[in-house]
Amino acid sequence: MTSTDPQTARTHFQNGLDLLAAGRAADAARAFRAAIAADEHFYDAHHGLIRALRDAGQLEPAIGAALALTALTPGDPLAHTALSISLQTAGHIPEAEAAAARARILEWKVQLQSSPNEEQSL
Repeated sequence: MTSTDPQTARTHFQNGLDLLAAGRAADAARAFRAAIAADEHFYDAHHGLIRALRDAGQLEPAIGAALALTALTPGDPLAHTALSISLQTAGHIPEAEAAAARARILEWKVQLQSSPNEEQSL
């Protein structure tokens, strides 16, 4: 079982955001990795890592990080969108289109699942 330290994860995550905003993508990636090490289920840190790696020009590691996120959250449309963007940036267009299609399908499923609840509450 993995231990989690949400406060440490949040601190590293905020540091990563600050570094990313300052244009220090490689340093931001290290901070996001530290956040993930403190709490592997801190999905915003995973998204930050993917973005930082892309910004640092580390496209294959960005794809790997996005694939890891889709494995952690297979039903999350945003994870598949992040994968699609990373694949497209790396020039893997057919794979990017497939990931984008998967994201759309998952988003439709989310919309369909929420529709009956909305109607019941009326």
